[in-house]
Amino acid sequence: MVLVLQMFSSCFCSNVSSSISSTCQVQKQFLVNGIHKTGDVVLGGLFEVHFFSVLPELSFTSEPQEPICHGFNVLGFRQFQTMAFTIDEINKNSNLLPNVTLGYSMYDNCLTVGVGFRAALSMSSGQDNQFLLDNNCIGPPPVLGIVGDSSSTHCIAISAVLGLYRVPMVSFPPFTIRKCLLIFPLLSDKVRAMLQILKRFGWTWVGLLVSDNDYGLHAARSLQSDLAQSGGGCLAYLEVFYGTTLLPLKSGFIYWIASEAWTAATVLQTPNLMPYLGGTLGIVRQFWEYTFQCRFSPPPAGWLDTGGALCTGQEDLESAVTEFLDVSDLRPEYNVYKAVYALAYALDDMLQCVPGRGPFSGHSCASLQKLQPWQLLYYLERINFTTAFGDQVSFDENGDALPIYDVMNWHWLPDGSTTVQTVGVVKKSASTGEELTLDEDRIFWNFESKQPPRSVCSESCPPGTRIARRKGEPVCCFDCIPCSDGKFSNETDSMECISCPEDFWSSPQHDHCIPKRIEFLSYHEPLGICLTTTSLLGTLICTIVLGVFIYHRSTPMVRANNSELSFLLLLSLKLCFLCSLLFIGHPRLWTCQLRHAAFGISFVLCVSCILVKTMVVLAVFKASKPGGGASLKWFGAVQQRGTVLVLTSIQAAICTAWLVSSSPAPHKNTQYHSDKIVYECVIGSTVGFAVLLGYIGLLAILSLLLAFLARNLPDNFNEAKLITFSMLIFCAVWVAFIPAYINSPGKYADAVEVFAILASSFGLLVALFGQKCYIILLRPERNTKKVVMGRGTSKYNA
Repeated sequence: MVLVLQMFSSCFCSNVSSSISSTCQVQKQFLVNGIHKTGDVVLGGLFEVHFFSVLPELSFTSEPQEPICHGFNVLGFRQFQTMAFTIDEINKNSNLLPNVTLGYSMYDNCLTVGVGFRAALSMSSGQDNQFLLDNNCIGPPPVLGIVGDSSSTHCIAISAVLGLYRVPMVSFPPFTIRKCLLIFPLLSDKVRAMLQILKRFGWTWVGLLVSDNDYGLHAARSLQSDLAQSGGGCLAYLEVFYGTTLLPLKSGFIYWIASEAWTAATVLQTPNLMPYLGGTLGIVRQFWEYTFQCRFSPPPAGWLDTGGALCTGQEDLESAVTEFLDVSDLRPEYNVYKAVYALAYALDDMLQCVPGRGPFSGHSCASLQKLQPWQLLYYLERINFTTAFGDQVSFDENGDALPIYDVMNWHWLPDGSTTVQTVGVVKKSASTGEELTLDEDRIFWNFESKQPPRSVCSESCPPGTRIARRKGEPVCCFDCIPCSDGKFSNETDSMECISCPEDFWSSPQHDHCIPKRIEFLSYHEPLGICLTTTSLLGTLICTIVLGVFIYHRSTPMVRANNSELSFLLLLSLKLCFLCSLLFIGHPRLWTCQLRHAAFGISFVLCVSCILVKTMVVLAVFKASKPGGGASLKWFGAVQQRGTVLVLTSIQAAICTAWLVSSSPAPHKNTQYHSDKIVYECVIGSTVGFAVLLGYIGLLAILSLLLAFLARNLPDNFNEAKLITFSMLIFCAVWVAFIPAYINSPGKYADAVEVFAILASSFGLLVALFGQKCYIILLRPERNTKKVVMGRGTSKYNA
């Protein structure tokens, strides 16, 4: 703050003095190291020729002494050389600024903002006594524009002050027009370029080293913001370096900004630059002493005693080996080169203005005699030219040039030294944006594997997993959680697992969805094959038994057991066996509707026949007693058929009502198993199914009771015992069926129902016809009327 007040006090005094006198008078001259060359138009420059300065102590009782600069800076001195060379090259170019000679006034800012302020104000006001206006204050301004300052912090301060006078600054780096305000658009370009390299190699866990200035701190904020927005990584640490600690990194590691064309250019790779070292003796003297490691007379005390040499001024400069003449890496100098050319092209465009078509008030043009810096700024913002090395230079609406960044790689040489090679470039264009071109084969990796290193906090989550953030840690640190069953992720680093569609399930790796397995009681699975075989076997046995009974229908055994009802019973059992096949196979609408109807009607027909047979047995027994002959009259063959028909018709009516009101239908059940679809038939109406089973049970119980009452009849009517036994089997099977059916999911419910059908059908078949077939086929000698009738005489003859 003291420095700023000190500088402005000098300027203020000058303004006061000018208000008293009619001529411009300099009240105080700043002593700043500089190099000057006259010309029709003068361009200014600010460079860091020294690393630091020692400021005098301020007593506020006497005039402060001038700062003393120390530490010769190779890079800043080379930028001095570059600006001088560029202006000389422009002056020799007959196509650019013909009849106009450019001059320069370049100063050393000693890497101190106060010194830079003094130099900038001296140049812009003409207080350096180098280029004064005439007594009428007309003619070109002391400097038309300033190239520099290379320090971003200095640019912020200096451009803010110069902007009040609308003096343009073209800074480097970044290569930007500075006006009244400082912004960092090109810094964001650098950050994005760095992000592209990080993304190229998958580096998501990075550290950031920045210098303690506005540019470095803004770079840290910009990088953190861009990392967060892009999701491309996060900071492992942030270190701020103070003073000159970061200088080697800042110039050689963090930002290298130049085109590949300049890197290979030879136009500046020549000692011919050295004639432009003329100017202030102090700078050239330090350069000479630094280059040849000598001292001009008089030398410092003790210099000669320690073996030091005296400089003669005749040393061979062309044979000197020094970094001042090293032209293998001129990236920073190239921005100075382009900045000077930008000012020259802007001035050339301005001087080619046609009167009456100008951009200023009344379509006027600027003239060299009445030129104002702000007029040059108008053209500077609109320049568009191509350098001799093929790089296009233009500024956007923010005053920023399209950047070109070389990607550099350090290589170890056999002698232990290092060299820097270009391995890629990042270019930005208005049409395609930033593009990274990288030759990975040329990159030297300082690792045994010779492969790019891994720089991640957590490895990427593969497909089939999702990211789970670690609480309290950066977003780049996470765990990979496998997707749960039924969910999948098919991308790397998925944030969420996606649920599979209803008919699909996650693969074993959970990286995609596969169709769910379909389950139903199939003809192709072992259980379905066994049930189908059993059903067909039962049907075959029924057919054989029916054939045996038909063949032996005239024998006493068949006639004594009511052959017509026996034939009808065998037919119904055959239907029972066959209806079980409707429960096997892929459920269809017609099979769902038919299976329970066929099952209900077939079993009612079967049980009705058994019930009628039981009633016949009781009627025959009653008719065998005195006065009971009328019982057979009212229960003859017609009545028997009618009873079976009526009882079966009732079941048919129940099935019809059920199908009409709430028909069974196929259904895809996904509730039993999450990873498969169970195809089943829903019964539609629980009441309908319960009435159907209840009616069968009612007839079965009635038959069981009647047969139980007739179990002790004489042996010649012992079929009641067989009926009782068969009904006991039938009822036991279906009583056990109900809880088993309710507790069996999916296809196993169908299997339980098929098993109940087959078990009860086989029970009836074996119990009612097993003994008879044994006698008919294996004991034909017992198939006689005498044996069948026993001791009594029966009137039963169907």
